Amino acid sequence: MFQRTITRIHKLDEAERFFLKRRIAAAQYVVMLMLLILASRLWYLQILNGKDFRERSNSNRTKTISTIAPRGNILDRNGRLLVTNRPCFNVVWLRPDRKDSHRVLKRLASILEVETSSLIDKIREASDQSRYLPVTLASDIDWQTLVSIENNHLDLPGVKIQVVPRRSYADPELGFHLLGYLGKVSLKELKRYAGIYDGDDMIGKTGIELMLESDLRGEKGHTIMEIDSRGFLKREVEVVKSLPGRDVYLTIDAGLQKTAEKALAGNPGAVVAMEVNTGRVLALASSPSCDLERFASGLSDVEWATLTRHSPLNPLLNRATKGKYFPGSTFKVVTAIAALYEGIITPSTKVQCNGAIRFGDRPFRCWKHSGHGMVDLKKALAQSCDVYFYTIAEKLDIDILAKFARALGLGSITNIGLGESPGLIGDRDWKMRVKKEPWHKGETLNMAIGQGFNSATPLQICRLYAAIANGGILYRPMLVERVVDPDGGTVRDFTPRPDGRFDDYSDMLPLIRDALVAAVNEEHGTGAKAALDEVIVAGKTGTSQVVHTERYEGMKEEDIPRNERDHAWFACFAPAGKPEIAVAVLVENGGHGGSAAAPIAREVLEKYFAGPKPAAAEAD
Repeated sequence: MFQRTITRIHKLDEAERFFLKRRIAAAQYVVMLMLLILASRLWYLQILNGKDFRERSNSNRTKTISTIAPRGNILDRNGRLLVTNRPCFNVVWLRPDRKDSHRVLKRLASILEVETSSLIDKIREASDQSRYLPVTLASDIDWQTLVSIENNHLDLPGVKIQVVPRRSYADPELGFHLLGYLGKVSLKELKRYAGIYDGDDMIGKTGIELMLESDLRGEKGHTIMEIDSRGFLKREVEVVKSLPGRDVYLTIDAGLQKTAEKALAGNPGAVVAMEVNTGRVLALASSPSCDLERFASGLSDVEWATLTRHSPLNPLLNRATKGKYFPGSTFKVVTAIAALYEGIITPSTKVQCNGAIRFGDRPFRCWKHSGHGMVDLKKALAQSCDVYFYTIAEKLDIDILAKFARALGLGSITNIGLGESPGLIGDRDWKMRVKKEPWHKGETLNMAIGQGFNSATPLQICRLYAAIANGGILYRPMLVERVVDPDGGTVRDFTPRPDGRFDDYSDMLPLIRDALVAAVNEEHGTGAKAALDEVIVAGKTGTSQVVHTERYEGMKEEDIPRNERDHAWFACFAPAGKPEIAVAVLVENGGHGGSAAAPIAREVLEKYFAGPKPAAAEAD
């Protein structure tokens, strides 16, 4: 009924058994090799690179969001707040994965009073960045808009208010070129400051904001957020607070700065005021200027183009440190010192001025066509006689004159810390190197009265007259008094620093000072409009040509186009007996220094002597 199944065991011969053993051994080797590879891989992943892969794993689960640090405050020498921070409310989009996102954006657009398409464009522009990062849809919204968004927050899922610090100014029209402004960090700056800034960070671009960026910026904080599989934020894992930047106290007197800027009255030019015995800068004004709040809020491409390319007055140029001008007759003090030291003249040397001197085949005219008559050094400086200095230049070698000018601080930067121009002091070597031409003696005559291959900044001229006032010390101009940490401790103190001395010329300086007093206070002095009632002012006017005078010879100043009128200079110090302050004024196309620049200097001096003297005014 049932068939029986019988299993027969095949008997292996020796050859088959040997072959089978070899196959089993090979399989064992393969398994052992695979186990070894697996173990090696596990060792590589978990031991050798375990830390790195743990960090990668955590980064897939968490994201770090930087927290902007409030920048340090900027204050004047008297503790008056010039620049601080205020809360800025930005509207951000967290990009929720919802079907009604378009409806939400449309609702938000109506509150912001913008087109919905503009919000969508901003979201699209940010499509290449991580989804967990918020997209800024509106910056620095006003209080009414903020309230509207908060009242409608249930209808605006994914819309949040982000609070960040933004620069705020006690007077947005004060000290634009001095204080400087912030701008979005550039790619070049990101590479230079790797690990410090992110792509949307703001960084100092000009002025003190740039000069002391490392002190003002503070240290960022961060928040570590846990995110879900779709990249959206779930909860905070760790919060590290940011550290505010350091406060900076300037040497500037805010009241004096405002007086200087107001005195320029929008005319292109610059005013620099400096303590003669320390080099501390009291005012550094440049005109025309800009509104700092406009830069804090951000400029459109059209606004930026208007300021940089389409404005003939170039309001972004700091004329006090970067404006290069013929120094005109303010340079005559250099020619006088060189001639005295070289023995070409003595204080009593007299020259007859008949209104012009002929050199070679051309006349070199004095500004006073009828001439000054017989003049000595004091009268020549006081009345700014050109013929006197032409006569000196006939006997003065250009290389000697250039050497004295450089020793007196011209032709090189002052190291104030802001961007500045070195100006120019030409000589034989310079002309051959740059112009490929030899020097002509007539060019020395032009140089002697501050024209020709000769340019200077208002800051350089102010320092020159401060050195004449203090007996021959060229101080490095100081803008910063001290830097203070958030706890009030002083991090750095800045002290006066002499960058040079001209002790060899100190015997000539009383003669120069006496002549500069006469220029302001004696009859026919060209600087009479800078005179004060109770303080003796010493100063020198200057007029630097923009075009050749022959073109408009005989014409009234008001009939000459404004942009082709001469630049007006005035440099001075006071009190003449015991100098405290030096002031240099430059008015572009102002005409005559005595009528355009001297009254501005007077306003600055009146403000200085009317108020209490700052503690830092004494020499250190």
